[in-house]
Amino acid sequence: MNAGFIMPPQFADRVRRDEPLSRHTSWHVGGPADWFFTPRDREDLLAFLRALPPETPLLWLGLGSNLLVRDGGVRGVVISTREALTALERRGEREVYAEAGVPCAKFARQCARWNLGPAEFFSGIPGTMGGALSMNAGAFGGETWEQVRQVETVDRRGQVHVRAADQYRVSYRHVQAPANDEWFLAATLHFDGPSSEPATRALLERRKQTQPIGEWSCGSVFTNPPGDHAARLIETAGLKGRRVGGAVVSSKHANFILNEGEATARDIESLVEQVQHAVERAHGLRLKPEFRVVGEAA
Repeated sequence: MNAGFIMPPQFADRVRRDEPLSRHTSWHVGGPADWFFTPRDREDLLAFLRALPPETPLLWLGLGSNLLVRDGGVRGVVISTREALTALERRGEREVYAEAGVPCAKFARQCARWNLGPAEFFSGIPGTMGGALSMNAGAFGGETWEQVRQVETVDRRGQVHVRAADQYRVSYRHVQAPANDEWFLAATLHFDGPSSEPATRALLERRKQTQPIGEWSCGSVFTNPPGDHAARLIETAGLKGRRVGGAVVSSKHANFILNEGEATARDIESLVEQVQHAVERAHGLRLKPEFRVVGEAA
């Protein structure tokens, strides 16, 4: 960030300096952000973007899942969407409008109340709609972009764009945007069939029984290779319980790495690398991380 930049006074009560990102990530690790901004609403967010120097590095943050922030922290500005982008509306018989800060589990529950589906799989995604859109998140056999019809994005100048889903190239856990430096504000999703609250509750119960819910993790660590499951490969390589510092491979689900309370980001990165090497030795296949790594090493 420009060393001479002075934060405009109208944003002062929503900006914190040197904010520890361990407070805002599901792994509970990560050094400080130079600036951490929590907008009041969409218009406040757009005004803030227009006030920033164009070279300012930006990181957008929802629930902080599927994200590893290194111990040296993040330069520039981190923007939290959790309190500003929360609209969730039914539009017509079969469409739902959801802003980027809406938790996926909340989205699933509301679609069940509206009897719109298939949306139950969103209950297994531990992040917000913004994160789900950015990586085509999925669970229980469903994927986000299967339902998307249109998105709203914002560029770093605070200009809003409306784009059709077919402008994006989407694959398993990957989304290629038609333009750089745009971030998701909202999406309109279409559902052809019914949903139900019992089905959503059943999936949540299945997730509770098979995953270490309530413990500090990022969600799934590795993507599943074609025709197989990362958890099976990790478990059969004998890695359940493998530990580096305060980070450990879950004994409940091998594709989860837990912070037991004292882990650093470096502990987690080291354990990820050990798992990759061990699986490659055992199975001849290198697992690909599902999470994103940001920030600087300490």
